[in-house]
Amino acid sequence: MSEAKTICFFNSTKTWGGGEKWHYEMSSFLHSQGDKVLVIVSPNSELSKKLKLKGVPTEEIKVSNFSYVNVSKVNKVARFYNKHKVKTVVMNSSEDMKLGGLAAQKAGVSRIIYRRGSAIPIKNSFINRYFFQNVLTEVLANSEATKETINAKKSGLFPKEKITVIPNAINVAKFDELPFENLYKREKSEIVLGNLGRMVFQKNQTFLIEVAKELKRRDLNFKILIGGNGKLETELKNKVSQEKLDNEIKFLGFINNPKSFMSSIDIFLLPSRWEGFGYVLAEAMLCEKPCVAFEISSNSQIVENENNGFLVPFEDLKAFCDKIEWYSNHKDKIVEMGKKGREKIEREFNSTLIQNKVKAFLQS
Repeated sequence: MSEAKTICFFNSTKTWGGGEKWHYEMSSFLHSQGDKVLVIVSPNSELSKKLKLKGVPTEEIKVSNFSYVNVSKVNKVARFYNKHKVKTVVMNSSEDMKLGGLAAQKAGVSRIIYRRGSAIPIKNSFINRYFFQNVLTEVLANSEATKETINAKKSGLFPKEKITVIPNAINVAKFDELPFENLYKREKSEIVLGNLGRMVFQKNQTFLIEVAKELKRRDLNFKILIGGNGKLETELKNKVSQEKLDNEIKFLGFINNPKSFMSSIDIFLLPSRWEGFGYVLAEAMLCEKPCVAFEISSNSQIVENENNGFLVPFEDLKAFCDKIEWYSNHKDKIVEMGKKGREKIEREFNSTLIQNKVKAFLQS
């Protein structure tokens, strides 16, 4: 009988986001099924803390943009692979892909997979061409939109037949079992809008400040709740104060339980500049909350325009606010479209279906 092969997940991101959620859930799922799993993490990262509570084996290393040129770090990761008899590695960020990829080659790892969860084009740089054409054996993308970005700036950067698309999984049963509490007390008949995510350039919460200004100009009775933290937090809060919108926009800080947040709002707003797979859209829909988002990247994979939410042109402030105002005037549709959103998530993204697809892919 041949020895079981270890699957290694490499994610050195310190904060918590969609990529970390994917690596956490997939490694935990495989570990619970008795598969041999290793996760390489950054020391004291959110992912590391959560995995330790689950008893999933981890190894820690600090990773930076140029860690891949540090021979001692490459050797250290290669030793991790050899120690755990890794035959497949799935890497998260560009930094992880470079360090983890070189180490995998050195250690003789059979499958070197870059898990791509962001629908932005790969830069046509020498270093990217080297890794995609000489190191990686496969790419796992979370949407067709993400797949298309791989070769968007360099035709033939990576063979399309070696790119597998499997959408993100949502554990509906586990989500439903989560206890939750209301995080906000509604004032009179206001409509409560919400956004949850890291405060970084990609997530574009600055746009929500413009939304608040426009809705206030229209004399709409509303509140925008923003959950999350990040490097732009202070800048966003200062801008809200400068625009005298402290009464219209409330910052709730890091949200550990997204169900509590989603259950406290009427409509979810996603102003992201790009998304690989919008976990937060799916979480909002599980709480039967319709969404307003931009018609970009993979948003249409989740939001069916005029069925379970609205998609508008990128940064079209008028169109975005028109949809919010429409909801305000048709509150019965919030309930109707919210139910349709939940039905879609249950039907297409349930973890039982998706995680078994990923398992089959990794064990093929």
